Amino acid sequence: MEKQSVNRVVLIGTGAVGCSYAYSCINQGVAEELVLIDVNEKRAEGEAMDLNHGIPFAPSPVNVWSGTYADCDKADLVVITAGVAQKPGETRLDLLAKNAAIFKDIIRSVMDSGFDGIFLIATNPVDILTYVTWKESGLPAERVIGSGTTLDSARFRYLLGQYFHVDPRNVHAAIIGEHGDTELPVWSRTNIGLDSIDSLLARNKDYNQKDLDEIFVNVRDAAYHVIERKGATYYGIGMSLVRITNAILRNENSILPVSVYLDGHYGHSDVFIGAPAIINRSGIREVMEIELNRVEKDQFDHSVKMLRETMTSIV
Repeated sequence: MEKQSVNRVVLIGTGAVGCSYAYSCINQGVAEELVLIDVNEKRAEGEAMDLNHGIPFAPSPVNVWSGTYADCDKADLVVITAGVAQKPGETRLDLLAKNAAIFKDIIRSVMDSGFDGIFLIATNPVDILTYVTWKESGLPAERVIGSGTTLDSARFRYLLGQYFHVDPRNVHAAIIGEHGDTELPVWSRTNIGLDSIDSLLARNKDYNQKDLDEIFVNVRDAAYHVIERKGATYYGIGMSLVRITNAILRNENSILPVSVYLDGHYGHSDVFIGAPAIINRSGIREVMEIELNRVEKDQFDHSVKMLRETMTSIV
């Protein structure tokens, strides 16, 4: 994949999630070119105009415009947030049939442009739609990435930081599995700074596993709580996507829990699911196979099983 003289990101979908991503990209100076595509062309034009009016305050120059699929030809990264949004009372998997059909058309249009970069998928159910993207695009699996459990892990770290009264950036913890109801916390690998959760619980009786279990439930159900109150979630996922974008475009070799293709990892194959991976300019450099305890392994197996059962209707 030949490096372009500037980093071009194409965003497909200018709804709340897409625009939160675009806004964060500009504020963090992530790319030199940002192209907005939407089925509602006037919406994309308006968003590009509005974003451009803030360029004088951006940390670095960026060229933003509303474009077409032809602009994907020179893109380093295509980010897809388009699709039907999750409604109150609706699970991410309920969205599958609606969004799978939309995605197949989008991917074909992107590939027809000559695109040879990396896909980053955010639309739900993200694990299955990342699989659809991989199948439809024909690209190597390492160049198709889903947002996975990056946001879930951020929510997890934030709530643990509040509980232990520490900066969430010093909380080393992850949610893995499906980005949805069968996701799981990796308690056995969770650390506050350099201290393990188990050590903290043993030393300080103010902390207990019951509270931690409640924190996880709040993480797992966070989207439902936000949707109930404001109708949608978008700031957190927008910033999560920018974090992944930075890891790719800046060749960081960062470790993030994204939706990746398993090829024998954790005893599973032919499925995309949230797991820690090393991310750089080539996409997924390596899927990290961390050691899970028995309970975590069973929960992860269950999560894979549920994704497989749901996927049968569209792949």
